Amino acid sequence: MASDAADLLRQVPLFSDLDKRELDHIANAMKQRTFHAGQEIAVEGESAVGFFVIEDGQAKVTVRGEQRRMLGPGDYFGEIALIANRPRKATVTAKTPMKLEVIGRREFQTMLHDNPGIATELLGVTADRLSDIEDSET
Repeated sequence: MASDAADLLRQVPLFSDLDKRELDHIANAMKQRTFHAGQEIAVEGESAVGFFVIEDGQAKVTVRGEQRRMLGPGDYFGEIALIANRPRKATVTAKTPMKLEVIGRREFQTMLHDNPGIATELLGVTADRLSDIEDSET
């Protein structure tokens, strides 16, 4: 299963600068989770427990009930709440049956510490996503 996670991570641009050893290390810390269509994966306002990378399926992202975007294989979410150590800013709901790879808070923090390039990339993505949320509030 870790090799499946490593193969998935190799396809995600966020992890493109990592070598095989680094990818395998992160993959070994991930756990596969499945969700049914209609099931909430992350809920706006709740505390964060993980960072998710979509292996298979589609999900919709909503903020205050308004749909913002769709996510699919190779997309990821959950980083904002983990980086900021705050409640989730959006709800992510499975639109189809889904398989995701999940890394917990502690492992996520270690991943960022050990791979500054990922941390830098995530800061840019986080800023864009927060800007999108703030734009909708005005």
